[in-house]
Amino acid sequence: MHLIKITTLLLLVVTIAAPHLSQAQQHPNLILTKDGVEKVRKNLGKVPLFDATVQSVKQEVDAEIAFGIDTPIPKDFSGGYTHQRHKINFLTAQKAGALYQILQDDKYAKYIRDMLFQYEAMYKDLPVHPQERSYARGKLFWQCLNDSNWLVYMSQAYDAIYDTLTKQERDKLENNLFRPFADFISIDNPQFYNRVHNHSTWGNAAVGMIALVMNDEELLHRALYGIEDDGLEIGGKDNDGGFIKVAGQKAGFLANLEDPFSPDGYYTEGPYYQRYAMYPFLIFGLAMHNVKPDMQVFEHKDNVLLKGVDALLNLSDADGEFFPLNDGQKGMSYYTASLVTAVDIAYQYGNQNPQLLSIAQKQNEVLLDQSGLAVAIGIRDGKTQPFVKNSINLSDGPDGKQGGVGVLRYGNEDLTLVFKYAAQGLSHGHYDKLSFSLYEKGDEVLQDYGLARFVNIGQKGGGNYLKENKTWAKTTIAHNTLSQNETMHFAGKYEVASKHHSDLYVYDDSNKNVQIISAIETNAYPGTKMHRTMAVIKNKSFDKPFLLDIMKINSEQKNQYDMPFYYLGQVLSNNFSYDSPNILKPLGNDNGYQHLYLEGKGKPSTSSTQFSWLGKGKYYTLTSATEDSDELLLTRMGANDPEFNLRREAALMIRRKDSDNTVFASVIEPHGSYSPVSELSVNSNSNIAELKVVHDDVNYTAVTIKDVKGQTSVFILSNVNASPSKQHKLKVDGKSYGWKGAYYYSDN
Repeated sequence: MHLIKITTLLLLVVTIAAPHLSQAQQHPNLILTKDGVEKVRKNLGKVPLFDATVQSVKQEVDAEIAFGIDTPIPKDFSGGYTHQRHKINFLTAQKAGALYQILQDDKYAKYIRDMLFQYEAMYKDLPVHPQERSYARGKLFWQCLNDSNWLVYMSQAYDAIYDTLTKQERDKLENNLFRPFADFISIDNPQFYNRVHNHSTWGNAAVGMIALVMNDEELLHRALYGIEDDGLEIGGKDNDGGFIKVAGQKAGFLANLEDPFSPDGYYTEGPYYQRYAMYPFLIFGLAMHNVKPDMQVFEHKDNVLLKGVDALLNLSDADGEFFPLNDGQKGMSYYTASLVTAVDIAYQYGNQNPQLLSIAQKQNEVLLDQSGLAVAIGIRDGKTQPFVKNSINLSDGPDGKQGGVGVLRYGNEDLTLVFKYAAQGLSHGHYDKLSFSLYEKGDEVLQDYGLARFVNIGQKGGGNYLKENKTWAKTTIAHNTLSQNETMHFAGKYEVASKHHSDLYVYDDSNKNVQIISAIETNAYPGTKMHRTMAVIKNKSFDKPFLLDIMKINSEQKNQYDMPFYYLGQVLSNNFSYDSPNILKPLGNDNGYQHLYLEGKGKPSTSSTQFSWLGKGKYYTLTSATEDSDELLLTRMGANDPEFNLRREAALMIRRKDSDNTVFASVIEPHGSYSPVSELSVNSNSNIAELKVVHDDVNYTAVTIKDVKGQTSVFILSNVNASPSKQHKLKVDGKSYGWKGAYYYSDN
């Protein structure tokens, strides 16, 4: 009894004398836990998807062990050997740690131990990376971001083998490698660490993860709340033009959890970077859940992390590929490893939504932890339900009051509209208010360009952002929205764009056959108000749903307006004549126009201009209500691009000059199909005979759509009162219309 009291007293003294340390803890405790490992071991051989993942990971790790450990002196950008080797090392080490805990094979622990001590031996004398492009150079990698990736994964590996190491070995690793590493990416690089950005999220999570393994409260506080006195100048910018520090902005993991996410779970940088950031958010969140459950990280901001997973899945097309809003590489999908993590953790620590199991089933792999086991068991036990993606309107901004992104879906993603009226999206944002893209199933009909970057392809700028990302991809004319006087929204100034957002006017998906979203932008061009309304409509006279697009413009002065439509496919026909130049020249000199070749220039031949193309076996027609003075420009990307960094894609652009108040009205109409196998062409012609703006004033805008059989449908928008209870009356062409709510539509 006396011995117990003395031991307790000694432990108390040690705790008081060493404030960085709290009560001793067992390992593993970050992602895998003692209880979780026991449950996994008991179920080995009983859960097919989990067992298959174990075998796949084992084969991968065993091959790396046979290859041997290589920790080369860093020299390359992303895509180069040294970069890829260090990346493979941390990914493999994390997997080896899981295998060690599950299979209890000492070779995996030895592999991690030997790798860590190789890094420990080199790190103390390692200079900053020789490549100087980044605003925050790392040591192992060309930027601190990738160093943070390393520490997030290596923390998990260290946690997995913690109890196999002697105290002397742990002290050596922690004092010579892990603490200096954490200090370097945080205190030594506050411009990277102490901000609200996906980069900082990785840095915060990295410091926090290793803090939890080492039981270091000081490091954990730094991870959660940032560096109190960082010495940064307010208004400094990074290489992407984004502010490193904003006045009054907090830092640390909790600030990154608070500010970029809206209450709906939308991440302001867009789905591509939400996908990237969800891994550190969820992994560190899970570690905090396991080690510091009283912090309630998963419950923070009304479960916003788990909401974020649902929002992200809803920002994908029918093939699971994320919509390329802002800086987004096309083709990134929920099959990526970070979404395996997101789906598994959201299932286990959310409400075990059976629809998530269908996504996991498509991914065909799970995490090697208790959440992955839970998912695999759910699939084995037949609990899977299809993940249904309905129309959704996701707010932007920490309070949900900074615009948003609306996704209107008809049927089983037969037609999907993505409408962006969001905030700027931090440094990865593009200058394209009220832009849209359109999908039929998983195929792009009208596209958003995405980013100008070849990720991890060394031949293209070291795999980094290319200069064309600023000169083209971020510009307004690169998107399906209005450009005024060949300039960019907010003059392309980040500090101005970050202060403003578009405002939702109305969103209504209650009628599946007429779904509408409408938003207003008044700051992109001072003195000009843009009000864009888009409706996904299934008309009984049309085989497929179509999109009605109305852009109403009011300006204090006369301007030139350009409205581009970036189609994908082969041009089939049009009802206007145009001239093609013998020598291709750029359309303009700046703001993205310098990258557009003018391939043809014409004038409308009727008040309803039509342009048809074939894309991936499906026919499409753009019908626009045009004026006699309009110019019709056929453009293609590729001008002033000597290194072929841009895709050679095309657009039809409607140019309207010397106008102040005007309306652009268009219908994008999918119709028919073509099979190269049967060589059968079905319904290749448009069903629209005429599109007209029949009324436009301050209060109302009305358009009519006449089909080839003479049937006319009418759409009327109340421009100033969107209240669902407001009664409206309007007389158009001698006919009176009455309705309640923001809009009227009839296809009778």
